[in-house]
Amino acid sequence: MTLKKAHELADGGIITEAGNSEQFHTGDWREERPVFIPDNCINCLFCWIYCPDNAIVVNEEKKVVGFDAKHCKACGICAQVCPKNCISMEPGGEMENDRQD
Repeated sequence: MTLKKAHELADGGIITEAGNSEQFHTGDWREERPVFIPDNCINCLFCWIYCPDNAIVVNEEKKVVGFDAKHCKACGICAQVCPKNCISMEPGGEMENDRQD
């Protein structure tokens, strides 16, 4: 068996279509889950800004209302950037709105 040379390999890491992350459900990766405490939230939207997976759900009034279980992989960035500690990471990957397919 001979190995391919670099110029013979397919290009990798190329984004061929901008905004296609909505098509990929990464929530199955979770070993933890975010828990939202709405009474502490000041709606600064830091969690929404920093979330790499577009998993923070914000309503029409621009208030955080929860997490999109299909896209949240529980990286914990939202909990780290929250100035009011209204998001905590807890053991267990199942979330309330996990899909049932």
